[in-house]
Amino acid sequence: MTNEELARHFDAVSETDAGARKVQAGFHAQVAEQLRALIPEGSRVLEVGCGRGTLLRALRPARGVGVDFSEKMLAQARAVDTAGMCEYRLEEACAVSVGETFDYVVLDFLVGYLPDVQACLERMRQLSEPRTRLCITSVNVVWTPVLGVAQWFGAVTRQPPSNWLSTGDLMNLLELSGWEVVHRSTEQVLPMRVPLLSGFFNRFLVRLPLLRHLGSSLYLVARPRVELERSKLTVSVIVPARNESGNIRAALERIPVMGAGTEVIFVEGNSKDDTWATIQREVAAYRGPLKVRAMQQPGRGKWDAVRTGFAAATGDVLVIQDADLTAPPEDLPKFFAAIASGAAEFANGSRLVYPMEKQAMRFLNLIGNKFFALALSFVLGQSIKDSLCGTKMLLRKDYERILKRIEELGDFDPFGDFNLLFGAALLKLRIRDVPVRYKDRTYGETNISRFRHGWLLLKMTAFGLLKLKFGRG
Repeated sequence: MTNEELARHFDAVSETDAGARKVQAGFHAQVAEQLRALIPEGSRVLEVGCGRGTLLRALRPARGVGVDFSEKMLAQARAVDTAGMCEYRLEEACAVSVGETFDYVVLDFLVGYLPDVQACLERMRQLSEPRTRLCITSVNVVWTPVLGVAQWFGAVTRQPPSNWLSTGDLMNLLELSGWEVVHRSTEQVLPMRVPLLSGFFNRFLVRLPLLRHLGSSLYLVARPRVELERSKLTVSVIVPARNESGNIRAALERIPVMGAGTEVIFVEGNSKDDTWATIQREVAAYRGPLKVRAMQQPGRGKWDAVRTGFAAATGDVLVIQDADLTAPPEDLPKFFAAIASGAAEFANGSRLVYPMEKQAMRFLNLIGNKFFALALSFVLGQSIKDSLCGTKMLLRKDYERILKRIEELGDFDPFGDFNLLFGAALLKLRIRDVPVRYKDRTYGETNISRFRHGWLLLKMTAFGLLKLKFGRG
């Protein structure tokens, strides 16, 4: 169908779909709940194919623009939105000309009607910034027969000829259009509100291996892949140091200069040896190419040290380098390349690819790390091989967004690895593993207790499972 024919179809639907809308009210409320879990209130949101604007208003944007080609649908949107919360424009999806960019672009059950899906996705790319997220909902093709039956009973309005796009079809079109998928799932295995049952089916059962492809709605989140100007990026390397006196000079000698300049911030906390005195002495004596500073953390725990260092950092890119140097500083340029090239938005170190030196990781620690990596991959919805490697790199502006996003989770992680990973997952940042060669310690002993800290990590994994995986949708 042409755009003109589709516009006439939806003009007619706007006057005849009251019954179907009543039946589908619970379904669309669930869609809005799913998107609100991703899109923070107060964001800049563009919805293409907004219809009456119900979803757009439910997202409570600071700047909301709804675009549709049905004049009658838009007239109803304006009539309902008497407060002028959003702006509604009569335009075709492939030729949106709002002249601004957005934090989030939403295509809610639109792609099936588009005459040229790729042209629309390419146009959305032009309305995006490096951290814009494109949110697409569509009908899961396995539900096509159910949709046909629902039309006969009036639960769904009669549909024009539509594109029936599989997950693979949409991912292919997104990649052709300059997007990369960072999340995909099916949602709403029970696409209606049923007291007690809806939550169980749509928060729990639809996440399980046998049912995770059977939700009625396909849900994709994509990001534009953008290469940064690495010659203009400055880097801050945060080195939390507790009982690491013998590694301070080696850290200064081995941390490389990256981008337009690199600063190193040692953050000492609660050491029982002379780590703080050593840091002060080495920083005062240092004459190399790095900008070097030192401070003491105000509280306890690695996460407190990392936050202290990140708050003081001036670089565009932030990275954690553990002071034990078992993850070699020489690998940091690989992390920087991943961030600067746009291949990753959150570069996560992985010690479980290359062979380790004999004393680098005890057997029980190795088993625990593999278990937590598998568990966290399930929780995050992105594959990671090593959740507990200390080396993690991201842009400072993304770290600041993570801090705001994880406020709802509370103070649950004294180490910081889960805080950063959970926050990156909530923002739908692209997380990628960067393999490192894990080395033996040359000084001191590990600050990690296998059993006490292992139990704490298990509790944090369960917390993430409830909050991120089964607590949304």
